[in-house]
Parts: sequence; structure tokens; C-alpha cells
Amino acid sequence: MISFDGCTKTFLLSGKNYSYCMYINRAGLLQHLYWGKKIGAADAAFLVAAHGLPASPNPDDYNKDMATDGMPSECGSFGRGDFRPATVIVRREDGAAMSRFRYVSHKIVKGALHLQGMPCARKADETLILTLKDDFSDIELDLNYSVSEDADILVRNTAVRNAGKDAAEIAKAFSFCTELPDTRGTWSALRLAGSWARERTPVVTPLAEGTLRIESARGYSSHQMNPFLAVLSEDCGEESGECYGFNLLYSGSFAITADVSHNKSIRVQGGINDFLFGWLLQGGETFATPQAALYYSAEGLGGMSRAYHDFFREYIIEPKRVYARRPVVINNWEATYFDFDNEKLFSIIDEAAKLGMDTFVLDDGWFGKRDGDASGLGDWFVNERKLKGGLKAVIGHCKEKGLKFGLWFEPEMVSEDSELYRAHPDWAIGKAGAEPCRGRNQLVLDFTRKEVVNYIFETVSKILRENEISYVKWDKNRDITENYTANLPADRQGEFWHRYTLGFYGLAERLTKAFPNVFFEGCAGGGGRFDGGALYYFPQIWTSDDTDGLERTKIQWGTSVCYPVSSMSCHVSACPNHQTQRITPFATRGAVASLGATGYELDLTKLSEEEKEQVREQIKNYKLIDELVLRGDLYRLADPFKGNYFCEMLVSKDKSKAYLVGERFRGDPCDHDRVLKLRGLDEGKTYTIRELNVTASGAALMGAGLFCPRLPDCGSWVWHIEEVQAERKLYKAIETGR
Repeated sequence: MISFDGCTKTFLLSGKNYSYCMYINRAGLLQHLYWGKKIGAADAAFLVAAHGLPASPNPDDYNKDMATDGMPSECGSFGRGDFRPATVIVRREDGAAMSRFRYVSHKIVKGALHLQGMPCARKADETLILTLKDDFSDIELDLNYSVSEDADILVRNTAVRNAGKDAAEIAKAFSFCTELPDTRGTWSALRLAGSWARERTPVVTPLAEGTLRIESARGYSSHQMNPFLAVLSEDCGEESGECYGFNLLYSGSFAITADVSHNKSIRVQGGINDFLFGWLLQGGETFATPQAALYYSAEGLGGMSRAYHDFFREYIIEPKRVYARRPVVINNWEATYFDFDNEKLFSIIDEAAKLGMDTFVLDDGWFGKRDGDASGLGDWFVNERKLKGGLKAVIGHCKEKGLKFGLWFEPEMVSEDSELYRAHPDWAIGKAGAEPCRGRNQLVLDFTRKEVVNYIFETVSKILRENEISYVKWDKNRDITENYTANLPADRQGEFWHRYTLGFYGLAERLTKAFPNVFFEGCAGGGGRFDGGALYYFPQIWTSDDTDGLERTKIQWGTSVCYPVSSMSCHVSACPNHQTQRITPFATRGAVASLGATGYELDLTKLSEEEKEQVREQIKNYKLIDELVLRGDLYRLADPFKGNYFCEMLVSKDKSKAYLVGERFRGDPCDHDRVLKLRGLDEGKTYTIRELNVTASGAALMGAGLFCPRLPDCGSWVWHIEEVQAERKLYKAIETGR
């Protein structure tokens, strides 16, 4: 998987279907050679001869600095002739920051690298550690590459080490740098943009000369921009064409850039946002950057998505949780908001038990003085004025009805009207003497301070220790603004963003380890922190506060570009929808929600008997197909951003069964886009579609397809597709003569 040829000085890294090649050129610089379809080690000499030539036509110029401006590099230097964005910038005590990182040594080790205090790939077959040394300082870099034989993902990060005695300041430290030198045709960039209630909308724009930069400067990955970028060839579609994916396993402020240089090569790199970033590195210290998951394939966006889905399930999400059956929950938020008491909650619990749900989740408003969003955050003790008998009374009623109990927290936040803030106003992020910037009537706790994180850990732990709680919803309802902490001196304020993120990771690590039997769901005002770093601690994340049965098709489609459906928390909510005021059929809401970890968020006591029967059938259906949600391959068939239909299909790994969900948005009279060609089946197998009483080969279903049903506005359909076992055995017997 990882080999080094001492004669050609080439490194070849090969995963399931790709190869990545680089070499140490005559100047001692680490030059990128190739990233694409799998090749053999014997091709290394050819790659050096064909692509490892110096940027200057004259080989004698190879050592001259200005030649590096066109050289495909694994680490962009600064101030020595490479005018493209640098990968790492370190300022020394005299203010100088120029760098030229040359190869020193390397080693190939078994397994994955563990990052202290940060999410990381839980396993790998081999890891290459390449050490580079700066010509002008005592700064060293370790470029780390982890490869697995059964994965199409290359995991990368950078470690910056101060091997000298004098302190230095890191001004930029990206996790990876790579170059795409073959720019024949037009290349495009795909990002996942949006806002609150409109998360992860795919946006595709052409790449042209100059730098494309996507980022979040909000203190977390954000609703507005996901830490993911894909570079697509001109012919890249859903199931064919070349594409490269770059996914940061990080939940803080980030940046990813794609720079098209004067010679048309594309340098892509990313990591911690370098805007206002700074990190003091004392002599002997090492700074580790977050990991990034890189992908190449010629199987289009669908192939990329399925590779990322497998990677997150097998390498990132907690192994104990990733394939465990998810509880079907009922959350009281949209049913009651802050206005509830024992009687209201008990009536919802009673109905949930009758309808076959697994877990009741009590949302915001159970603690402190919390009857609205202006008070109480940080006071994690039960409001027994509102809940007579405290949480134990509600938990007891759940147990009596056969349900488990879950609870909402917002651990990173504090209200000014709270006992915590009155006791420790300095624990909130902000500058003393300056009016704080408020959001949702709350401030953010300073998680760069250990005493703050310790306090929250203890108070949340006390609730979890003293009550039978099986499920926690971890929320975060505002961005970070002041970006200042009294915990650091003036010359180290640039460390704030990353230290806050490390504080969040530290708390998540401690709580999930201390309470291994509690299922933790992530949330950030909906889907504001839906990233690979958060998935390391939370096996599923609240996908969006927008629960509308039409808008959710777009949000879930965009999220599935790189995150598995099993990680998406998807609920059926009330109509008119609380976010859009749209009215959609109950069946449609249930069908769309079944493409993820399903649940309900409405007042069950207000449902009609017909709707209650639909809930029972939806839950029964979900428990039949939840293995496909947890383990299946996703095929996106009809794009809700481009037409009148949405359709996605989950197929089992052995291709013996599949589940398809579709929605028609408008009942247009002349709607000719109705033939749906299935994907992901085995051409040689015979399948039956239960709802249509149709039997056909996989080849016919994928080649000829089926007509979508004619439905009214926001009408939906589901198809259960199964291999016809008896026919398969008969055909096999005929073929073998037995």
C-alpha cells in the first residue's frame, strides 16, 4: 500500500482504487507526481521522467528558488519564489517568515496516527510520516499520510515542530496540500453552502485563474459553509467522471482553497482558518493540525459519496454505535416549546407508547429559570416548579409505558440571567468593559478555560449519573463573536478559535467516555456543526431545524454528498410546517424522514386516528429497512435542485434488497420527466417490487426503468425491492445443470 523506491526516490501510496505518488526531487523538495486511478510501483520511474522535470527547461535551474512557482508541491513554501498560497507560515522572533522545506527522512509505520485531543481516523493499514526541515529556521514538518487497502480515502495532516530553543509563532498551518496538474478541459468546484434551515446546498462554479476560498470564521464549521470541497472534471456526473474530494475532520473555523496558477495547475489545501490565527510554539513543542480525508475516483459524485459514507462509518463514527439500531424518538420541542408540565409531557408519552416509539426526548426548558430563551442556560439543575417530582417523575412515567428517556443540553452556552453567569460573568467569551455581542439572548462560554469545561462536565455528569437517561441531544444555538479570552495574553489571542474547538472536543470526549451507554446526538441550531469532527463523538446529528417535507429533500440530498444517511437525524413534524408554513401529506413527511435516523417532533395528542395509524405503519416500515439506512449504499436518482422530483435509493451491500423513496413537488399537467432508471442493483439478479407487483431483472430495472407515479403536490411513494430468491436458485441450477 505504501512503498518507497530508493533509486527514483518515489513514494507510491495505493488504496482500494487509487494511487498517490510523489518524489524527492534533485533540490530535496517533495514534489507531487500523480493522484488518480490505481497504478503499479513499476510506473514510478515513468512518472519521474514524464512529470518530475524541473519547472525551468534547464535542469541546472532546479536549485534556483524561482523555479518552485510552477512546481507541484506537497507543501507550499513562503517567500522563496513560490507565489501561490503557502501551506505553513512560521514567524521567528525577528519577524522573518520565509521558508523552504526540504526532505530529511521518512518512516512507514503500521496502523493509524492518534491525534491527542482531536478526532482522527480510528484505524489505517499503514501511515507514511515524511519529515521536512526548513532551510532558514529550526522548524520541522511531519507530513502524515494514512492509507487503507479497503478504502478510497487518503487521510492527511501536518505536524509543525520547533526543534530549536527560541519560540516561534505559527501564522498558518494547513492540514494538507496537493496539486492537480492535469487541467485539460474545464474543472469546477463543488461546495456545500447555505444558512440556518437551508444547510449544505450543493453549489458548483467553474475554476478559473486565481484563488477560490471557502471558509467559516464563526468559531465552528457553520450552517453557511461545510468544511468540504470537491473538484470536478468537465464530464463529472452522478455516476461517472473524475472528481476529487477534500473533507476536513474539523469542527472549528476552517478554510479550504483551490488556487489555479498561471500554468493552469490547481493547488488545493486547507485546514484551520488562518484569518487572525496564531500559535506560539516554544522550543521542543509540536503543533498538530486536524486530519483531512481526501478522495479520488472516476465514478462521479455518487462514487465519491459512497466512498465517504463507508469511510465515516468504518473509520470515524464510534464502532459501538455506528451499526447499532437507532431508537425511534419523539421529541417534545415543536409540540410544546417551553410551555409544558407533567400533564402535557405524560400525554405525549402515553401516545408515543401506543404508537410504537422507543424513546421520549425532553427538549429545552426543563432546567433553571427557563420559560423562554432569555434565561437559565448554564444552570443545569431541574426546574421542579415546572416538573413536579423532577426528571425522575417523567422518567418513571416513560418506564411505566415501556419507553426510554432522553434529554436536551446546550453545554457551551450561558444566559446572562442565570446563576452561573451571576457567579462567573468572566466565564463568558468577551472583553471586560465592552458590551457583549448577543445571539438568541445568550453568550458563549469560554471553553479555552479548563475550569469552565470542568464545571460543565461535572454539572452535566451529575444529571446523567442521578437519572436513567439513555439519549442526549447536544445543542449549540449561536456563532462565536468576540474571539477573545482573558485566559491568554495579548500576543496569543490568535490561538483562541482552535483552543475553543479543543475545549469542545475535550468535553465531548469526556462525557461520551464517562457515559458509554448514553446515545449522544449532535445539534447546532439544526445542522450548523455537521462535520467529520463532530461525527467522531456523535453518531448522528440533527440535520436541520427545517423539517418541511419538501425542503428536507434538498437538505438531505446535499448532506449526502459526503455524509452517510445513518448520520442524519430526520423527524416527522407538524403541518403547517413551523419553518415554512407549507402543508405536505403526512405520508410524505414520513417517507422523507425514513432516509435517515427517523423520529417525530409534534404533538401526538393532536393527530387524527388516520394519522396515528400512519405513524404505526411508518415505524413498522422503518424497522424493516433500518439496516439499509445503517449499512446500505446510497444512489441519488432524481435531483430536487434540478427538476420536479426527488428520489433516493438505498441498496444492500450484497445487492439483495433495496429501498426507494420519491417525491413529486408539483402536479404539473405536462410533466414528461417521469422515467426513473434504478441504480446499484445486480444486472444478473431478478427483483420484485412489492408495491407494484412487478418482477424484472436488475438489468431491465436499471436500463429501461419505471415510470414515476403521477401524484399531487408533494406526493410521495416508497418501493421495497427484493431479490427473488427462488428464481435466482432456479437459474443457477439451469446454468450448472444441477
